[in-house]
Amino acid sequence: MVTVYSTDPTCFVMSRFVAGCATDTNFVMMYIIVMEYIRPKMRTFGLNLTIGLFYCLGCMAVPWVAVALGNWWLFLSVISLPNLLIISFYLYVPESAQWLISKGRTSKAIECFKEIARYNRRTIPAKAIDSLKDYCEKHVDALTGKHENLLGLLKTPKLRKKTLILIFKSMVMTLCYDAISRNVNGLGYSPFVVFTITSSTIFPACIFILATQDRVGRKALASGALFVSGLFTISSGIFQAFMEKPVPIIILSLAIIARLSVNIAYNSGAQYAVELIPVVVRGQGVSAIHVAGYAASFFSPQILLLSNLWIPLPDVILGVLLILGAAACLFLPETLDKVLPLTLEDGEIFGENEGIFEFSCCGKSRTMSRADLIE
Repeated sequence: MVTVYSTDPTCFVMSRFVAGCATDTNFVMMYIIVMEYIRPKMRTFGLNLTIGLFYCLGCMAVPWVAVALGNWWLFLSVISLPNLLIISFYLYVPESAQWLISKGRTSKAIECFKEIARYNRRTIPAKAIDSLKDYCEKHVDALTGKHENLLGLLKTPKLRKKTLILIFKSMVMTLCYDAISRNVNGLGYSPFVVFTITSSTIFPACIFILATQDRVGRKALASGALFVSGLFTISSGIFQAFMEKPVPIIILSLAIIARLSVNIAYNSGAQYAVELIPVVVRGQGVSAIHVAGYAASFFSPQILLLSNLWIPLPDVILGVLLILGAAACLFLPETLDKVLPLTLEDGEIFGENEGIFEFSCCGKSRTMSRADLIE
């Protein structure tokens, strides 16, 4: 709200900085906490269906709210006020149990599990609680003296490679997602209509993730979606360049498929990153990856302006970046049906000896136990 009421550049920049910190932090932290408390087989459903439904409705409604209000100041005020409701969430949302365990606060983590169980009208068996305590005493408590931070992701070669690939992938996905979303002009239709139609692909993208991600695996879906999006984005540019009279419906159809694919890549990629980063630095690591992605999106308007030099140039650049992102995903390990890394040491050895073209859908999936990681 301060941003909306700003009357000088200093106030505007400061309020935007605070708003930016809050936006990414709240999204990333809530995403992580929800993922940790949902049982593995329900993660894809719980994370993607809720985000897909409400994000889709929000994006489709925003252009018409702006049209209805007809005033930028009033429009920004209306879409800013609902954010105040988020403050109330923290009265009900428990702390991350995995983070508490990694810090040696096992008793507090058990209280959080019991709180969730009470809400769901369930009872946690005493045997399960005792088993968790025994495991933490043997394998976690000895590590609690270490205060790990973000730099730990870059200290060892294998974990560093995974982290840098995730950062590159996030930069490609966020930049291309932002540019494709902005690219609503020059398609022969109203930009409000085009934005609404392309935004309507968000929910089908999440339904597609629900239907396929736990079957084909994270790596295959993320890489495949980026490749398809890149292919159709380049195709859109080529059609505009070489057709004497570009047919708007063809260009729009290609744009819709490209947006659908990049939605799939973006949403599945967010879950993929959360699962790959070790718990002890998950919050910092995922936030850093998101920040790198948002930083890259700074270039999306500049890329779109290259159409002044050659109309299909932005589509060609975005398509090539998406295909490079698809190739980078092949070097990440699969996380489907595997115990996720808790410590930096777990992250270093996680997914080793896995080939770049080794996908869950092409072979027998094997569940890695914590004992495997420790050994």
